[in-house]
Amino acid sequence: MNFPANLRYTKDHEWISLDGTTATIGITEFAQGELGDIVYVEVDSIGKKLEAGAVFGTVEAVKTVSDLFLPVSGTILELNAELAGTPESVNSDPYGSGWMIKMTVDNPADVEALMDAEAYKALVA
Repeated sequence: MNFPANLRYTKDHEWISLDGTTATIGITEFAQGELGDIVYVEVDSIGKKLEAGAVFGTVEAVKTVSDLFLPVSGTILELNAELAGTPESVNSDPYGSGWMIKMTVDNPADVEALMDAEAYKALVA
């Protein structure tokens, strides 16, 4: 299983990558494996300012629907438009083309407080 060292992780199995104050967020390889084949990603929070831990959308797999939780506080900027036609990219490339949203982070230091790759690996082991 892949745990990219350049990302931070949550106990809810989201990953976050920060570039300045803009973050890219998706679900981890572990999460997509547990969910199974992803068939739909819904995010209805574009443009909204949300607190860390808030639900920003859902991911639907063949047999279940799961909430997506925001790792840090900020404003949702965009949804990965490619997921509308190819939601399965969350399964095939969760850390690349399967990213879900971009957001402006209120406090970039909050990202550093999340789990690093080793801590997340220990969580899911």
